[in-house]
Amino acid sequence: MTTSGQAAQGLPEDFQIDISIEAGSWPEEASLLALCSKAFDTAFSVAGLEAVAGSEVSLVFTNDEAIRVLNHRWRDKDKATNVLSFPGSDPDNEVYGPLLGDIVLACETVQREAVDLGIEFSDHVTHLVVHGMLHLFDYDHQEDDEAELMESLERLILADLGIADPYADKPLTADDD
Repeated sequence: MTTSGQAAQGLPEDFQIDISIEAGSWPEEASLLALCSKAFDTAFSVAGLEAVAGSEVSLVFTNDEAIRVLNHRWRDKDKATNVLSFPGSDPDNEVYGPLLGDIVLACETVQREAVDLGIEFSDHVTHLVVHGMLHLFDYDHQEDDEAELMESLERLILADLGIADPYADKPLTADDD
């Protein structure tokens, strides 16, 4: 895990983003790729993330039913969730890659949350992609101190992208989910 005090690096050379739209009413692939590329570049720069050249991340855009199955299989939680992350490799001296891992998002949950929060769908997707990427770099929110660190990085990254603080009205707490 790296911290925001490190020099800004940006995306590693030849960084690859593989997108799969499996289900749901997602925007077109080109729109998702542009949104995710910008989110990843900013996350790498602001959080000081480091990955080897040629690293790749896979994004799967699906629906609640598919993510419910994954959530049940891998987390023993038989319900849909907004985003799941599956890290792909262990770091070598805090440098990750080449396979960073998979990030899976559920359309209906993301849409519902955006409406409930009164925010733009694209802003919520961006937040969840950043959140998912931080998980691939071993950030977590199971304990209060972990949650505070991860959420502070999310705030910095999203602020750099011009997106409002998603935790402004919520206290910092560990994930009980």
